[in-house]
Amino acid sequence: MATETASAVINLDLPGAKISKHQYGHFAEHLGRCIYGGFWVGEDSEIPNERGIRLDVVEALKKLNIPNLRWPGGCFADEYHWQDGIGPRENRPKMVNSHWGNVVENNHFGTHEFMDLCELLGADAYIAGNVGSGTVQEMSQWVEYMTRDDDSPMVELRRKNGRDKAWKVPFWGVGNENWGCGGNMRVEQFADLARQYSTFCRDHGDNKLYRIAGGPNVDDFHWTETLMKSVGCVACNSMNVMSPYQAISLHYYTMTREWENKGKALTFTEDEYYRTMANSQHVDTLLTRHSTIMDHYDPCKTIGLVLDEWGTWWQVEEGTNPGFLYQQNTMRDALVASTHFDIFTRHAERLVMANIAQTVNVLQAMILTDPDTGALVLTPTYHVFEMNTAHHDALALDVSFRGQRERMEAADKRFNVVSASASVAEDGASSLLSLSNVHLDEARTIRIDLRGRDWTVGEARLLTSTEIADHNSPAHPEAVAPVAFDGFTVDGDALEVTLPAHSYVTIALDLA
Repeated sequence: MATETASAVINLDLPGAKISKHQYGHFAEHLGRCIYGGFWVGEDSEIPNERGIRLDVVEALKKLNIPNLRWPGGCFADEYHWQDGIGPRENRPKMVNSHWGNVVENNHFGTHEFMDLCELLGADAYIAGNVGSGTVQEMSQWVEYMTRDDDSPMVELRRKNGRDKAWKVPFWGVGNENWGCGGNMRVEQFADLARQYSTFCRDHGDNKLYRIAGGPNVDDFHWTETLMKSVGCVACNSMNVMSPYQAISLHYYTMTREWENKGKALTFTEDEYYRTMANSQHVDTLLTRHSTIMDHYDPCKTIGLVLDEWGTWWQVEEGTNPGFLYQQNTMRDALVASTHFDIFTRHAERLVMANIAQTVNVLQAMILTDPDTGALVLTPTYHVFEMNTAHHDALALDVSFRGQRERMEAADKRFNVVSASASVAEDGASSLLSLSNVHLDEARTIRIDLRGRDWTVGEARLLTSTEIADHNSPAHPEAVAPVAFDGFTVDGDALEVTLPAHSYVTIALDLA
């Protein structure tokens, strides 16, 4: 039974900033079974594949309209040397993945295989370049190898390896976590390197790179300010120079406890659940404060903010390699995703991209594959992404709550019980409402006045579970899956929605 009612207003005729589809981006690192055993099974595998890429994974992700895929890391990127991953696979040198399990990799999945994967997915490539242990020349040549078309040395090498036409590579990361695994650098040192490396990541032909400089960790506001000082306001031309990069990154993971004791994916208390919800919503504060710094130096908003690592991080599942970061995924994880997306929408003017960590078999994954049977499982988080596809490149609508919103407190943090976002399609013909109730045990009702346009309710869907720790497995692949939702009433120009406990709801509106 619902014990609280929230009230909000949405003006359907007042669209705001575009919600970039790239806010729904993904991340695939050479980590555990994300690449090998996840995306890549090899051409000789009994699992159906195309040129070694697992097809059921591809087909599942295509239903998410996956906009971009970040690769090869993460921390792995700053020890990856791209020329080891090209040419005949049998001739590629092996390497040690010292960050993730200290395992030996054969480099069978490299540049060509990754670009094959992006083409199968219909996703843009986001390459994370090696600043930590690489060189300016190495990164510059990788850009040339992938994106140039003529008879340059790197183009000749690419053609020798079987690819005639250059690829389109829109996004290029200049460094990753350079405050930590990417070199343990001071920001003053990295700010100069970011300008240097970005300068030599050149545009070739009609391929225009969107260069993303390695940004801060969580609340390192000094890092953001130093990077912004180094470029000034490009549009206002306050330094009379072109910015060498177009965005800076940010990383933030949601955990129940401190870094050393992150909590478990499947076993957690009520207090731990609420602490997770509070920590999840803390991303709003971080985006606000980093954006405020960026606004000071770049009021024209020419430099984007990219949250290219986010999601839940729990202790690994028992019996798995601790360096492989394999964790299960419950309804709690789904609510972390749904509330993140509401927050992303509110920051659409500055937040140009976000990438969940990670796509397959690692951290808050979309897909889990069984290493013994090969079975594929879609996680609750996968379903949140799928239910949100109508927000891609739509125009944000402000959800204005009336009066005092209900809040709870956990771990000395206060957070919203009901979360919401809304958008209108670019053609103006439809709208999508996204609503979350993070209360563990009680339903909540929200009354929404929908103004400015005539509307009718289209498809409505619900994602919830009997228990908050419910999850999908090969034995129970649809324990948590979306179903049709009828828990709403229309009252004139208002829509009254009753959200079950720990649930996520989307309601499509047809607009006249």
